[in-house]
This record gives sequence, C-alpha cells and structure tokens, in this order.
Amino acid sequence: MNALQHLVTFLDPTCVETIGSAAAILTTGSFIPQALLTFRTRDVSGISLGMYSAFTLGVLLWLIYGLALGSWPMTVANVITLTLAVAILGMKVRFMRR
Repeated sequence: MNALQHLVTFLDPTCVETIGSAAAILTTGSFIPQALLTFRTRDVSGISLGMYSAFTLGVLLWLIYGLALGSWPMTVANVITLTLAVAILGMKVRFMRR
C-alpha cells in the first residue's frame, strides 16, 4: 500500500464526499467561463474537433461511472459538464470553416 492509499483509508465517508464535492465544483466551475465565452462569441476556431470529441466522450463515461458508483458529486458535475461540452461540440461542428 502506498502512502496515498494509506492516507485515504483514514478518511471517513463524509470527508470523502466533501473532497468529491469540492473536486466537482472546481472542475465544472473552471469549465464554465470558457463555455460562456464560446456561446457568446461563437468563435470555435481554437477548438480541436478531435480533442473536444474525445473530451465529450470521456465526460459521458465519467457520468456513467458516477451513476454506477452512486456518487452524486460526480454525477451532477458530469451532467453539467456534458451538457456544456455537447453544446460547444455542436457549435464546433456547425460553425467550423469547411
């Protein structure tokens, strides 16, 4: 058992949920300003279609994983992020220069 695994075994479930909630708020919250900028400007020139497609699929898989674990912080965060990511990916496909 490594040091991190050893540390985690001492955390009670409430602490683990608090850590998960903080992670969900920070990661989803950090995504929102970029999403809002993209919605407002409709400028998708700096967005890679391949990277964003992989990112969106990854968020979907995290959502499924969160649902399977019954983790509400992971589920809520990924529902919000997936919604924004799908909207941005849709704009990328719609507005990209052909």
